[in-house]
Amino acid sequence: MTRPTNYLTDEEVHALRTVSAASLTTALFNRGIRTAHLRDIHPVRPDLRLVGYAYTLRYIPMREDLGGETHFDNTTNPQRVSVEDVGPGDVLVIDARGETSAGVLGDILITRMQQRGIAGIVTDGAFRDTPAIATIDLPTYCRGSAPYMSSILHHPVETNTPVACGGAAVIPGDVIVGDGEGVVVLPRAMAGEIAREAYEKEQYEDWALARIQSGSSILDVYPPSDETYAEYQREKSS
Repeated sequence: MTRPTNYLTDEEVHALRTVSAASLTTALFNRGIRTAHLRDIHPVRPDLRLVGYAYTLRYIPMREDLGGETHFDNTTNPQRVSVEDVGPGDVLVIDARGETSAGVLGDILITRMQQRGIAGIVTDGAFRDTPAIATIDLPTYCRGSAPYMSSILHHPVETNTPVACGGAAVIPGDVIVGDGEGVVVLPRAMAGEIAREAYEKEQYEDWALARIQSGSSILDVYPPSDETYAEYQREKSS
């Protein structure tokens, strides 16, 4: 599969770094997409925002004849190849089948990817060395933590093909956005318009929240009537 290139504008990237995962799921819902939230995946660093383009890695269950070794060929093992292939803007999305009894990555490999400029890492499996990973200035999301190395339970088979992660389909080049609440995958074809819609939605909601904090009813405010939205637009442009 051809490696996708970055295609969002600077303004769209800024919007995605600003809006919540909740607002993005609403914009997706408006387009009939209800399965874009990666379930039961949580941030190691809730203070960091994640925006980038999916680069995928898929594991299957380990079987004894497939490997299980403790030393890996860095030139052929798909996990190790991905570490040296990812770059700026990439989000490594790892399909670990929801298995959390062995880590898919540890702090040394994650540090190497941080040095390569990766945007973040997401897995529906576990990380190893999570206390150390929590000190790395990189958005990372996982389902759990485990001390065992990946080869106890995982066998890497391929990179940059469609995968399942947290119950959601992830296609290479999809936009991955994460905040303190979780991770959402935006289909590549609609990511820009979703970014703009969610940003405008949150601009209005900030205005509406200030109204409600000052004592206003939610009636005609949340959601807005035509008159209320026109008032918001006038104040916004003044």
